[in-house]
Amino acid sequence: MKFTEVRAKNNTSTVTEFLLLGFSDLPNLQGILFGMFSIIYLIILIGNSFIIVITRVDPSLQKPMYFFLANFSSLEICYVSVTLPRILFNIATQDRTISVLSCATQMCFFLMLGATECFLLAVMSYDRYVAICNPLLYPLVMNPTRCTQLAVGSWLGGIPVQIGQTCQIFSLQFCNSNQIDHFFCDLPPILKLACGDTSIHELSVYLVAMLFVAFPFTLILASYSKIIATILRLPTATGRAKAFSTCSSHLLVVFLFFGSATITYLRPKSTHSPGTDKLLSLFYTIVTPMFNPLIYSLRNKEVITALRKLLLIK
Repeated sequence: MKFTEVRAKNNTSTVTEFLLLGFSDLPNLQGILFGMFSIIYLIILIGNSFIIVITRVDPSLQKPMYFFLANFSSLEICYVSVTLPRILFNIATQDRTISVLSCATQMCFFLMLGATECFLLAVMSYDRYVAICNPLLYPLVMNPTRCTQLAVGSWLGGIPVQIGQTCQIFSLQFCNSNQIDHFFCDLPPILKLACGDTSIHELSVYLVAMLFVAFPFTLILASYSKIIATILRLPTATGRAKAFSTCSSHLLVVFLFFGSATITYLRPKSTHSPGTDKLLSLFYTIVTPMFNPLIYSLRNKEVITALRKLLLIK
């Protein structure tokens, strides 16, 4: 496909649509990429849907831990649905144009759901902290009302800021090009297309990332430092292994998600390159959501037992 490039005249933005270059630099692999992303999307939808169903129908999973896990699986379905269908459409049709409004909408939902994931992972670590460090108070502290409040707060907490940030970014004039060297409308590649000095906007992105990425991650680290200290004080190896198994899956997901997201959003603009950005973005937008159901099911005996009952496997 031949791409055209829009240039602005007299510093006035003339961009009405963008071109998502995506994986157009791999013309011979378009069919393979379409098949691979289709399979990944199905795995994410089916795997996370199974977790949602079993946590709702199995009485043994009616616990705060699995309430948050069901919310997390619902979030992962929404999260990947912001980007993957568009990737599949672009590959299937080879039509990579996206209007400015559609691009802004995709970015806004991606940022809001990303913020929700950060908050929800922090809430899940708090749940494990209370369960392991204060087990006698756990039923009182993590009561149904509190769990609902924490879940709702996680889903809604980032909406105002991320809408404001999206409006701020798309109020810029885009006169350098209309080609986004990425597979979805993300902050770093969009900022590269803006006219003039974008240092204020880069600072704004950095501060918002600190609020929605670094702050929840700090809370998670604080929770797990106390959890690990408590586990190490348990008298038996069996007790330590059982306590650690209840939070090891969550800890693995945390490092997979926050590791790639932190490198993407908190490193200087000068170190960004399209290839690296795409690879990191694939990791936290697609790969991690695909592995989450496997991580939580294969490392959790209660989930495996509930899944077997659902599928009538003895």
